[in-house]
Amino acid sequence: MGLHVVACQLDIAWEDKAENHRRAAALLEQANPPRGSLVVLPEMFATGFSMNVDATAEGDERASERFLAETARRLGACALGGVVTRERPDALAANQALAFGPDGGELCRYGKIHPFSFAGEDRRFARGREVVTFLWSGFTIAPFVCYDLRFPEVFRVAALRGATVLVVIANWPAPREAHWLALLTARAIENQAYVVGVNRSGRDPHAAYSGRSRIVDPRGRVLAEAGEAAGTIAADLDLEALQAYRRDFPVLADVDPRFVPGLPPR
Repeated sequence: MGLHVVACQLDIAWEDKAENHRRAAALLEQANPPRGSLVVLPEMFATGFSMNVDATAEGDERASERFLAETARRLGACALGGVVTRERPDALAANQALAFGPDGGELCRYGKIHPFSFAGEDRRFARGREVVTFLWSGFTIAPFVCYDLRFPEVFRVAALRGATVLVVIANWPAPREAHWLALLTARAIENQAYVVGVNRSGRDPHAAYSGRSRIVDPRGRVLAEAGEAAGTIAADLDLEALQAYRRDFPVLADVDPRFVPGLPPR
């Protein structure tokens, strides 16, 4: 069983949802993914990594969520991307990864577990509560958001719950590009899973972004990698090959559940 993945590396226009919807739609039209694909957009793809929650949060019209749902319907695919939501004006917001299926229905809603306190995200955004997985095309997919990548324990929880694809959507700045590349590969190797890392490109008022979106296989081999410019990359994931690798080299069977909260002891 296979899955075609398209990573859409977007040069995000600052706090301009309509323009970013247009840019994403144009890139995906060029990519022309086959039906049944997994299409992934970056963290806060419609606004950039802004702490101005009034500008980034989904309003009553849910414009960016609707864009993802309509994209999934139009492409006959699963569309995953990052949005900001807020339940009420006086509440902390949520930095989320959402996925929609070809019928426009929501498949997954994950809240970023680790707000980036270095940039003050923890003062505007609440912590997500749990690791989330969903099924698509035979694969079990677990989404994460940017800074989560530095915390391997949540990825381990996902893998032990059966995740075969770990997706990281990000606005990861250029000065820490080496960390981005190394950690994506590490998460793939240690969890014997495919990793899809989708970063933005370009600049915002505070940082430059070097892109370098990357798709990695369970052995740590890079299947596709972007440069610095906006664009898309794609790869075909092979579930049978992943399962065979896990059987032949059963590393996950030796995880000690005493050190993974929430897992029953053996």
